[in-house]
Amino acid sequence: MDVYAAMPLWVVLSSLLAAVIILVLGEPWYRSRIVINLLAAGVKIVLVSIMLWGVARGDVFSFHLTLLPGVELQLHADALTMLLSTLSAILWLVTTIYAIAYLKGSPNHARFFGFFSLCVAATMGVATAGNLFTFFLFYELLTLATWPLVVHRGTRDALRSGALYLLFTLGGGGLLLLGIIAVQSLAGTTVFQPGGFLHTLDTPPAILTGVFILLFSGFAVKAAIVPLHIWLPRAMVAPAPVSALLHAVAVVKAGAFGIVRLVYDVYGLDLTALLGLNHLIAGLAAFTILYGSIQALRQQDLKRRLAYSTVSQVSYIVLGVGIGGPLATIGGLVHLVHQGLMKITLFFCAGNVAETHGVKTVADMNGIGRRMPWTMLAFTVAALGMIGIPPIAGFLSKWYLGLGGIAAGQYWVIPVLVASTLLNAAYFLPVLKRAWFDEPDPAQRGTGIAEASPGLLWPALFTAALALGSGILAGMPLSPLQWTTLIVDRFYG
Repeated sequence: MDVYAAMPLWVVLSSLLAAVIILVLGEPWYRSRIVINLLAAGVKIVLVSIMLWGVARGDVFSFHLTLLPGVELQLHADALTMLLSTLSAILWLVTTIYAIAYLKGSPNHARFFGFFSLCVAATMGVATAGNLFTFFLFYELLTLATWPLVVHRGTRDALRSGALYLLFTLGGGGLLLLGIIAVQSLAGTTVFQPGGFLHTLDTPPAILTGVFILLFSGFAVKAAIVPLHIWLPRAMVAPAPVSALLHAVAVVKAGAFGIVRLVYDVYGLDLTALLGLNHLIAGLAAFTILYGSIQALRQQDLKRRLAYSTVSQVSYIVLGVGIGGPLATIGGLVHLVHQGLMKITLFFCAGNVAETHGVKTVADMNGIGRRMPWTMLAFTVAALGMIGIPPIAGFLSKWYLGLGGIAAGQYWVIPVLVASTLLNAAYFLPVLKRAWFDEPDPAQRGTGIAEASPGLLWPALFTAALALGSGILAGMPLSPLQWTTLIVDRFYG
């Protein structure tokens, strides 16, 4: 085995091994667990950095293991792989630090961090999957690894939400499996290829359309495309680090990433357009963007407002895929990173105000900026980025999506983006006004600055700085925008 070429395997194993050790050691090994968590997260960042450098200069990374005749576990790394795996590696370390502080003194620590690491291993498997079969294995492992995190508190509400989560995600997995079997039967392979591979078949369009809908539905559940989004707001019963992970790195991103692979590496843009499926994707994404924003506006619970915001924002990625063309593709793909940085910041901050002052609703936010100025500074940066205020990262996503819509002659994209931006402002600006300008109730929370602990505060400030830096330094080499441009250049030649 070529150790360097097999780098995707080591990336997956680094968190998988950590998960096994943590679960085997059990509850008493608190300090050892922290060391293992941080060490594994650090090792993963080093491995991903090596792979990033290699992919940038054109090195080939690949690992194959034959499981059954014609069925291979295949891991690889291309430029698209690195977009998700780099985001996951960085945010895993940050979220681990946050979770250590957030869950200090709480029960079932080992179970939480064991499945937390397993969740990251599954996400890395999704990112590095080289065929649909491997993608499916890690996609379902992600479902099973995140369920214990969703029900971590063990309350009746948590168990009900966990059951709904399983119902939707396993149902989506079933549809995905049917679609993969169909692809294998039609093409004799499920290996991802730039430009796709189904366009070479002489298969009736109705069959190709049916298979596409099966695969797309399987991915759309995790991507929270309306009406398959219902599980996501209910999953907000989970602890804040889990919410941050679900919304920024793991589950919803796996779904969106699957849709990208489906269109670009299985069907190809030309076949997708020939079947008219690009219009279906773009239409569903646009509807989800507006519906999610309207629902977010109606929520008074802060985490549920953020959850519906995720329903809306993740569909920007899908919208870019549906529009097609270099500019829209850049806008959609770069939002995979930008949304992750901004949304994880928002959930960190929501966790901070809830843990420090018991603030869980928008109505309770009055004056919280005076008591927690640094937490709310991070929240403000991320919220303004979500609205699309320059120079924060979210502006770039919307800018490229708008230019892409015009370039593709799909002018309807512009009013969708404008309406979405206004709705984003309508549900984020009142929160900021209450936090910074409305009078607090001293009887409830006292007076003076009372910030979150450093373990909770610094991760939020760090990710907020990344969201701001990704916008200001977008022209620098290896920025999310430049890396996405590299992906698009290689794809469109």
